[in-house]
Amino acid sequence: MSERTLAGRVAVVSGGTRGIGRAVAERLVQAGATVLVVARDRAATEAAARELGAHAFAANVALESDVASLAAAVHDQFAAVDVVVHAAGAFELAPLLETSLKSFDRMLAVNLRGAFLLVSAFLPSMLARGAGHFVSIGSRAGRLALPGNGAYAASKFGLRGLHAVLDLELQGTGVRATLIEAAATDTGLWDGIDPRSPAVPARAGMLRPGAVADAVLFAITRAPDTAVRNIILDRN
Repeated sequence: MSERTLAGRVAVVSGGTRGIGRAVAERLVQAGATVLVVARDRAATEAAARELGAHAFAANVALESDVASLAAAVHDQFAAVDVVVHAAGAFELAPLLETSLKSFDRMLAVNLRGAFLLVSAFLPSMLARGAGHFVSIGSRAGRLALPGNGAYAASKFGLRGLHAVLDLELQGTGVRATLIEAAATDTGLWDGIDPRSPAVPARAGMLRPGAVADAVLFAITRAPDTAVRNIILDRN
């Protein structure tokens, strides 16, 4: 694959300052895309953009006003957006009876509401052009029941449902959608979680963020008449 496969294309990556999102942003920059890194922390977002050779926009994708401001700024600066990758994620492990409402709401807001808001903000212009690609970073926990994953699973099962309907409604429009369901991936989301918990897999056996980024690049570089609707990633 040419290093300039995505030359001339504009991509928005939420959660682009760390973990999977940063790996995705880096891969897309390497492929020649103009990338906008989006995250809540302005300083971290600007630092990541400088390091990656990307652009920065500080926004909380769980907030409608922030996403509206993001879309307005992006359309004003770049006119058209070709790819939106929702990689921002919230993750905690706890049995259901020990899961606070605040924690439950946070995971739904970032993982699911964020995806909905990004679709709502960017889909109209893509439909008008008859081209574009939404990529959602899901999880195997959106398909499998795992201990301690009640709130996280609710958000990721919901994301899978949202993607399925979006994919169905996009058929024939020229706009595509891909859901990438990754097994446990070695990112900073695991840093604050007790590794002795039986619900925590060994980090040495986890996927690397770059593997997920490779899947994103694969999906968005297929021929326009080819839809990669779902990719499931596991360690071999």
